[in-house]
Amino acid sequence: PAESLFQVKYFELMKNALRPGGIISTQGECQWLHLDLITQVQSYCRELYPVVEYAYTTIPTYPSGQIGFILCSIDDKVNLKKPLRKWSEEEEEKLCRYYNSQIHEAAFILPQFTKNALKRSS
Repeated sequence: PAESLFQVKYFELMKNALRPGGIISTQGECQWLHLDLITQVQSYCRELYPVVEYAYTTIPTYPSGQIGFILCSIDDKVNLKKPLRKWSEEEEEKLCRYYNSQIHEAAFILPQFTKNALKRSS
């Protein structure tokens, strides 16, 4: 059922739905199990979007304990690796149980094997 979320047509539809400055974030699978799929998706996303990144987070119940995200923007000035909003520590503590600006930035720090594979797919 999720196969359609990894097809070119899906990313074309998402691109057409974006407003200027908009960002999409979609399931990007696990770098430990599906690196070939991730590199394939990144490759055709780079043909559609000027900004494409892969990030991941830990999910204890997911196979291998990780899930990734494919993030894209049609705005070439967008830096997906930096949070859009700046909250104080107090706001982060009040509003978020897990997320904070350091977690956001760390999500884009990839193991060398993943960096190498994604570099080859560009």
